[in-house]
Amino acid sequence: MAKKCYLFRQEHIPERAACPVIDAHNHLWAAWDSVDNVVHAMNQVGVALYCDLTANISMSWSQGGYIFGPGNIEDFFRKAADRYPGRFYGFTTATLSQPTDRPLFTDASRFVDQTIELLHAHVARGARGLKCLKEFGLHYRDGEGRLIAVDDQRLAPIWEEAGRLGVPVLMHQSDPYGFFEPATAENEHYDSLQKYPTWSFADPKFPRKMQLLQRRDNLLRNHPRTTFMLPHVANFAENLAYVSELLDTYPNVYIDFSARIDELGRQPYTARDFLIRHQDRVYFGTDMPASLAVYRCYFRFLETYDEHFIPPDYDGTFGRYRWHIHGLGLPGEVLEKIYHRNVLKIVPGLAEDFAGSVET
Repeated sequence: MAKKCYLFRQEHIPERAACPVIDAHNHLWAAWDSVDNVVHAMNQVGVALYCDLTANISMSWSQGGYIFGPGNIEDFFRKAADRYPGRFYGFTTATLSQPTDRPLFTDASRFVDQTIELLHAHVARGARGLKCLKEFGLHYRDGEGRLIAVDDQRLAPIWEEAGRLGVPVLMHQSDPYGFFEPATAENEHYDSLQKYPTWSFADPKFPRKMQLLQRRDNLLRNHPRTTFMLPHVANFAENLAYVSELLDTYPNVYIDFSARIDELGRQPYTARDFLIRHQDRVYFGTDMPASLAVYRCYFRFLETYDEHFIPPDYDGTFGRYRWHIHGLGLPGEVLEKIYHRNVLKIVPGLAEDFAGSVET
């Protein structure tokens, strides 16, 4: 049971962000009946645009984690983007989101051709980027039962083609450090792993965290003409020195801090210095349900010096937390870059949508 806090402190919870925001990492979960509610929340807090990274698949919470299934990108356009012009944009996973209980491919060359063909079709329809799920390197296998890593040379033409098309690749590799450690009581993510048991990768059948990151970093080096968006502070928010070196090494990389303000907020001095130093390479995202409470907590974290407040859990709820966090009080010019300017540089066609939504 959490202890009651007797610390007397002021609270400064922004009703709206300091300037217009693009939520560049989120999902609509194919919950088309809730799109109106999402737009209402966006209007209340100053979110101009919202990205559905999985616009061509269906996602839901189940079985101690999330599951995904077939979808149709036309549903995203018809039920979200076309209904609210200039407020939603989507990424496609193309063919990179298949059931994990069967081989991702048996013929690699054919699979790559199909992926590139579908990527072209979805970009022509309006998709703004390619999303690669974390199942690569953890679950997906080829026809011979071999685990498929993201730097597998058989997949290289996909990343190269994204670069030629001028669309970024948002790539999720690895997860919080504790997810790869034994799910025992001393693990700081023990409660999370009890709530979402499928997020535990402690079993030796999975590669270790650093192996996954090393393979991802190989990919960044091998495809310098492709822009990569690395979510969740490049999935190593526990080690900002590592992420800082990553950004210094690879100019084709941008990061978000979606679902990681808890990690940054427990190291506020280091995190503030980090975000100011790399202010041109960080974009805003939440990866959480579009609620007023979630957005306002993110703005509070970025904009104020508030101390010892509770961040949202991975699913956007506030009933359970690992620790309290502290605000960073970022300068206005840094906030503007993080809130919208940086992502406008890397996602094609977004500047026009943003200008229209802000004018509206």
